[in-house]
Amino acid sequence: MNTRKWAVGLGAMVALSTLVVGCGAATNNSAGGTKTANGTGGNPSGTTFKVGLVTDTGGLNDHSFNHLAYLGLQKAESQLGVKGEVVQSQAASDYVPELTRFAQNGDNLVIAVGFLMQQAVQQVSKEYPNTKFLIIDDPITGRPNVVSAIFDTQQCGYLVGAMAGLMQKQHGIKGINGQNVLGVIGGQNIPPVTSYIAGFYQGAQKVDPGVKIILNYANSFTDQATGQQLAKDEIAKGADIIFPVAGGTGTGSINAAKAAGVYAIGVDANQNYLAPQTVITSALKAVDTATYDVIKEAQQGQFKSGVQTFDLSNNGVGIAPPTSTVPQSIVQQVNQLSSQIKSGAITVSPNIPTGK
Repeated sequence: MNTRKWAVGLGAMVALSTLVVGCGAATNNSAGGTKTANGTGGNPSGTTFKVGLVTDTGGLNDHSFNHLAYLGLQKAESQLGVKGEVVQSQAASDYVPELTRFAQNGDNLVIAVGFLMQQAVQQVSKEYPNTKFLIIDDPITGRPNVVSAIFDTQQCGYLVGAMAGLMQKQHGIKGINGQNVLGVIGGQNIPPVTSYIAGFYQGAQKVDPGVKIILNYANSFTDQATGQQLAKDEIAKGADIIFPVAGGTGTGSINAAKAAGVYAIGVDANQNYLAPQTVITSALKAVDTATYDVIKEAQQGQFKSGVQTFDLSNNGVGIAPPTSTVPQSIVQQVNQLSSQIKSGAITVSPNIPTGK
């Protein structure tokens, strides 16, 4: 029986939030037998609204979407008075028992963080039709007790790709080597990753048709050593800006860029704090906002099943303020591209261009 960490301190992330440190062990309850059901409307007056959050195997220290979901839960605890509990998955086999335990305990809303939990949510939400579920990054439809938060990250990927491409074309930027090569590292070849990368390709190639982009997959969201090695390989081939879309694995890529004196672009959260002189901007995905909004809707009896989409137009995606390394003229061009995406003048595909 596996030991679970329930809430861990994120010491390296104090710039983003301060977490209470605590540890405990949880056992897996059987999914069989009588299933406890809670109502689908608002919470009765005088009772506490309970939220259970299950991370994927990347855990809260991923500096990325798991951490952001936890920030959304923390905000709901502070502002809405909900009672939240978090469990970190150690393996994919943990997903079903962890989701089940929260449902059996009568939690009002159970949150599954990540595309990789889709099958587990499909199974457990069917077994507990009166429990509400939120899944991040995977569209589950036709299930009245499940809401899916989907992010058009190809849009923010386009903007940071354009920024990287424009930097390749501008002479005199320290750290840009003139070889016109960009590096991309994906955690896994799955839609929440490839949509970012698709946008990056389209944005970079729009402003710099001759740019070369090197793409590798780490096949992990937790392996910093692999992230570091892949970035080193891409830097050796001329890449002077690295874009890791790889959760915790990407931390290793950023470290490699820092060591080599080149640049990196963060993902999901503003990751500049990891290497302030290296991370010039980040492609942002507002998982914290989506998590908070769905908790609030569920608590107030306004839960809406189906897919909720977050994009540039509703501030569901975006980019972090660029550092001073990025010339203001480039920032202005990127802002113009953002306006064109919002207006519909530019449509960004979530699919990586053929042959890439």
